Amino acid sequence: MKISARNMLKGKVKSVKPGMVNTEVTVVLSGGEVITSVITKESAERLALAEGKDVYAVIKASNVMIAVD
Repeated sequence: MKISARNMLKGKVKSVKPGMVNTEVTVVLSGGEVITSVITKESAERLALAEGKDVYAVIKASNVMIAVD
């Protein structure tokens, strides 16, 4: 697999919560950090996502904003 995104974080699927249209996927990284992503239900099914499966969280963003109260 080759892609242009530079931020690829390897982890394991902790949970998959399908909804009517989207699926919430929670991934645990090697350091114990947790990332949650919402993807289409169709994509989750195509990727055969299930608890314990090795995956990559791929982050591609042109802007990352920081806010405080």
